[in-house]
Amino acid sequence: MELNSNQIAELLPHRFPFALVDRITDYEPGQWAKGIKCVSVNEPFFCGHFPQEHVMPGVLILEAMAQVGAVAILSLPENRGKLALFGGVKQARFRQKVIPGDVLEMTCTLTKRRGPVGIGSCQATVNGKIACTAELTFAVAQESAAQP
Repeated sequence: MELNSNQIAELLPHRFPFALVDRITDYEPGQWAKGIKCVSVNEPFFCGHFPQEHVMPGVLILEAMAQVGAVAILSLPENRGKLALFGGVKQARFRQKVIPGDVLEMTCTLTKRRGPVGIGSCQATVNGKIACTAELTFAVAQESAAQP
């Protein structure tokens, strides 16, 4: 199954400038999701990171991977309209720069869930090379007030 940016916006409350997933290329609700971010020089964070050599901030790569994982958990019927919040980051490793023109391909597999809390194993690649890996912890909150 594939989701475009409008369909992603139906699941996630993130909006500009924090909607960091352009397309979900495939997913299985409650299990895993794959998505892409087409990195453009027009991103607002490049004004200050870094003006002389544009590099996507690592924390935003983590956020983009978390949004892919949020699609996996929030696409479950019982979680529609809820909010997935960051609970923690473990084992984050950044292996290469992500720069304008790159297509960041991300996967997040939900490896553990207990009640509203879960863990996702995430990876981001550019041209088949690993850019970032991390284990992300999330909590599903009752309802998102940000839904349109």
